[in-house]
Amino acid sequence: MPELSVPEGLVCGVDEAGRGPLAGTVVAAAVILDPQRPIAGLNDSKKLSEKKRQALAELIRERALAWAVASASVEEIDRINILHASLLAMQRAVAALPLRPIRALIDGNRCPALDIPAEAVVKGDGKIASIAAASILAKTVRDAEMLALHAEYPMYGFDRHMGYPTAAHCAALEKFGASPVHRRSFGPVARQLSLL
Repeated sequence: MPELSVPEGLVCGVDEAGRGPLAGTVVAAAVILDPQRPIAGLNDSKKLSEKKRQALAELIRERALAWAVASASVEEIDRINILHASLLAMQRAVAALPLRPIRALIDGNRCPALDIPAEAVVKGDGKIASIAAASILAKTVRDAEMLALHAEYPMYGFDRHMGYPTAAHCAALEKFGASPVHRRSFGPVARQLSLL
């Protein structure tokens, strides 16, 4: 497990989950960790088991100085594209923090428009503890949303692939058509709609 660095002061880490799926919102989180209450085991959420992610998400909510989660809707994704919707969700998460950070560290190579200095950190969720914490919160919240959507639309198997374009998901899309929670601007969904 890498020893992730913890920046000094009220610096928030920001990450998103759900850029690649064909369905559901894109979710972002912002986290300001408390250096006095470190959390062991933080890492890129994709490298953790679901059980470990859930346990860490609880610790982050308990021990962080501040955290917030926000999203951009399927309609917004289709209207402004997934990159801009991801940046919008990040902007909303930072704005929702109950404490104002002095700086934001953003996972990836693009920064949302913020009223504080921001720095993009490529693969930041594997390097900086607050970004790893944000990736864990964003992923667990988005997964919970997809499980709720599975209860509404069980035929797509959202509980297994979380909306990602797996073979099973694409086959279900072909068989049942697009649901209201599918992203119409994404290739496989757009193609299916053009066949109707």
